[in-house]
Amino acid sequence: MSHHVPNEARVVPLRPHSARPDGAPPRRTSPAPAAKEPLWRDLIGDVLRRERLAQERTLKDVADEARISMPYLSEVERGRKEASSEVLAAAARALGLGLGDLLSRAQGELARVTSRYAGGSRRAVSPPSHDGLCLAA
Repeated sequence: MSHHVPNEARVVPLRPHSARPDGAPPRRTSPAPAAKEPLWRDLIGDVLRRERLAQERTLKDVADEARISMPYLSEVERGRKEASSEVLAAAARALGLGLGDLLSRAQGELARVTSRYAGGSRRAVSPPSHDGLCLAA
């Protein structure tokens, strides 16, 4: 006689479900979608472009002074390329900024943009909770 075990997955609760006062099963709420934070390369590019335009300089002028190709600097400004620290420092110097100035402005922009997502608060987003563990063999 063979013992055939059905090929089924079982859910093993990790903690008991809390019952609602009316006896209904607990409600499942989906977590609010997390706001997408901007990428560092986008912030850096925005700062470089804003500063270049504020100085009324052309992309070619800044690229030539920084010894960066004009298409590459354009890609950096649009956030399409992850520039090295050497390239960022050269672009910043061409605009009369230090690398620290560039990074500080980008950090300020990050703080400003992310405060909008969190409604002005800096709370950590809690991970979704799971009520069970699925075991499969």
